[in-house]
Amino acid sequence: MRTIFLATFCLYTLGLNTVAAATTASEIRDAAGRFIEAWAEEQRQQHYEVNFTVGSIDSRLSLAACDQALETEFTNDPLRTTSPSVMVSCVGERPWRMYVTASVEVHGPALVAARPLARGERISNELVQEKLVQINASRRGVLTDAELVSGMLVRRPVNAGSVLTPDLLEAPNAVERGDHVIITAKSSAFAVSSRGKALASASVGEQVMVENLQSARTVRATVTAPGRVEIAM
Repeated sequence: MRTIFLATFCLYTLGLNTVAAATTASEIRDAAGRFIEAWAEEQRQQHYEVNFTVGSIDSRLSLAACDQALETEFTNDPLRTTSPSVMVSCVGERPWRMYVTASVEVHGPALVAARPLARGERISNELVQEKLVQINASRRGVLTDAELVSGMLVRRPVNAGSVLTPDLLEAPNAVERGDHVIITAKSSAFAVSSRGKALASASVGEQVMVENLQSARTVRATVTAPGRVEIAM
């Protein structure tokens, strides 16, 4: 009898230790919630209003105990989706990862069209206004700085009150086809400039074919400023 009792007690104790050693669904959900709350607080300091709920996890879930603090990170940008996922993971001796869904709303100031905007229209401060919107309702992002969009061109018609997103605007051409430009051939040791002619139109940062007026050679250069292009040596 004593032997049977001891064996039963050992099995019972082993069962308790196994349960105690598991990472439960509640612990995983709490880790995801703490992570989102910390992120939300950072956004509130940027004058955004954040509300969120953490998705449910099957309470029967039980993963290996983690000998280190659980790690958490977003798998997609919560400022561009209302349903981000949080990856909760253990990088200890028995690693695992779990994805927890969440519902997030982020409200804050963004630029909207003050009136209907036509394709090709140049943005000025009078054409935009700041309005409180749901920032993460658009996967394309939002624009918040009127100074940065000033002078940009509208790519397609925009209705009054529509949130301005990066894909709606484009930089104006800094070089037009046929313009005379300064070509700078530049290396870490020296720079040489010459005159050329643009064979196409392009904005700052884009590449364009230019004709060197001295050598008559055609080269590919990067537009660095209005009327200026650069060739890396």
